[in-house]
Amino acid sequence: MNRKLLTGIAVAAVIAVVGVWAVAPVFAAQALVRAAKAGDADKLEQLVDFPALRTSMKDELGRELARRIRNDPRVADSGLGGLGYVLAPMVLSGAVDTLITPEVVAQMVTTAEAPDPTDDETPERGPDAADRRNDRDIHQSWGYRNLDQFAVTLTDRDQPDQHLALIMERRGLFSWKLAAVDLQAEERA
Repeated sequence: MNRKLLTGIAVAAVIAVVGVWAVAPVFAAQALVRAAKAGDADKLEQLVDFPALRTSMKDELGRELARRIRNDPRVADSGLGGLGYVLAPMVLSGAVDTLITPEVVAQMVTTAEAPDPTDDETPERGPDAADRRNDRDIHQSWGYRNLDQFAVTLTDRDQPDQHLALIMERRGLFSWKLAAVDLQAEERA
């Protein structure tokens, strides 16, 4: 009887640990969304790996900028496209380093839009700005990309062709942080 009881307890403990391990990113993502909607910069500081997020934003925005330069006939025909390819990463890197703050992360979560490094406006702060951001109709879909990455894909229902995926990465056994983004704008014909 003791052996069966101990085996049952061990199996229950393993199932409980695996269950908590599997749902931990959901709780972390929900905490991120709540903190963003509330404008809680201190909580966002805890839930975001800012150096990793900045690196990801540089990569994603760099690819998007290169795509725009490549597809804009005015730039390609003017001969400035090559110069743009050379200078854009440097300008983009500096802009992203200063741009990615808890307020910008909150804006990304509540608007489903990546920041525009060419825009000089800083995100609005305070309860009125949070109320305006929270009025948007943002659809969230959740799912694992692999065992160490969990994506929260945000889509503004007014712009269904553009998606922003927030990539949560495992930090330890049960801890998760926002560490990357995936801009999933569909090509327009």
